[in-house]
Amino acid sequence: MLDARVTRIEPAAVTKVSALGIEEQRVKLRLDIVTPAEARVGLGDRFRTYVRIVTWGGDAVLQVPQSALFRQAAGWAVYTERAGRAVLVPVEIGHSNAQVAEVVSGLTEGDRVVAYPGSLIADGSRITARP
Repeated sequence: MLDARVTRIEPAAVTKVSALGIEEQRVKLRLDIVTPAEARVGLGDRFRTYVRIVTWGGDAVLQVPQSALFRQAAGWAVYTERAGRAVLVPVEIGHSNAQVAEVVSGLTEGDRVVAYPGSLIADGSRITARP
């Protein structure tokens, strides 16, 4: 794995058609490798890379899966499990991505949340954990 910094992002995307016939928007960017040269021996010109770009990070971040979140009034909420019952808990969300969201308030570490809560779950419903 190599570390790099983004130094330029092109201002416009280019539409490409994938091998499956799907139109994709692609944006060129420039990365400057910051990994020392001795740790990247064998790296050559025109190598293909898979890049993971980190836009934010933090220590000891409380997070929940996106699958547990749903809209409640003007904000977000989750169902937590307490004594075998679903409890509706409003939460404040910070940073998020496609998989997880940072919980700013509403939950504490160790709270169990219901993933993919269906329409049959309501505040006070009896629930059990699936294996």
